[in-house]
Amino acid sequence: MAKVTGIAALVFLLLGCIPAARAQLLSGYIGGGTATDSSIGPIDTLGAGTTYPTPSLGGFFQTYGGDFIFFHGLGIGAEDSSRRNKGAYAGLQYRASFFDVNAVYRPWLLKGRFRPEFQAGYGRADLNLYTTPQICTILPQGCGAVNGEISSIRDSQFHFGASIRIGVYRGAFVQPQFDLRRLPSNFSTYFGSSFIPQYSVNVGYMVDATKGLEWGEQIPSRVGKHLPHLHLPHFPWP
Repeated sequence: MAKVTGIAALVFLLLGCIPAARAQLLSGYIGGGTATDSSIGPIDTLGAGTTYPTPSLGGFFQTYGGDFIFFHGLGIGAEDSSRRNKGAYAGLQYRASFFDVNAVYRPWLLKGRFRPEFQAGYGRADLNLYTTPQICTILPQGCGAVNGEISSIRDSQFHFGASIRIGVYRGAFVQPQFDLRRLPSNFSTYFGSSFIPQYSVNVGYMVDATKGLEWGEQIPSRVGKHLPHLHLPHFPWP
């Protein structure tokens, strides 16, 4: 939740810093999919001569993101994607997550419901490892808390993304997306490659922050004067 709040704060900060004449499209989205990587093979988790199999990276990853397009299809965005549930890892459990800030380009000369989008940026990857009852019974000192976190591995990442934003109704859209992440050091010690592809489908909403409110009923003036002017774009998108 903290990362989601951070994404929203970043996008709205940029909205306030860019002159209104140039501000254009503000979007938020949620979605899900999977990230994949190969296994590194069996490892001796405790260093006691007993090996455990390591998994390939997978499972369901939930995604939250937002972007702000402010000049001829160019903008900035942020995205968080994390494995929803813990997975087994060599007698332990793990959860992986990725966070990145990106330059975003949505070709502004292309019109209609189908709009390609490209992202490139930098961020971090986190791999958290947790104890299991199986491991706790083996450790001489036991575990302070079963399923407690015992290690947190952090790595930098370079991120590239490509997607198609498909307009559904007014500002609503569906967005199939492909991401490729390169993690240069720590993360690749636990999985088989430093390149991690991710496949997801997002749903979201887009508003034009430079125009008046246009969604049916008028907001009373005593309330509306305290709200930003938002326009829900009709298709074809501008």
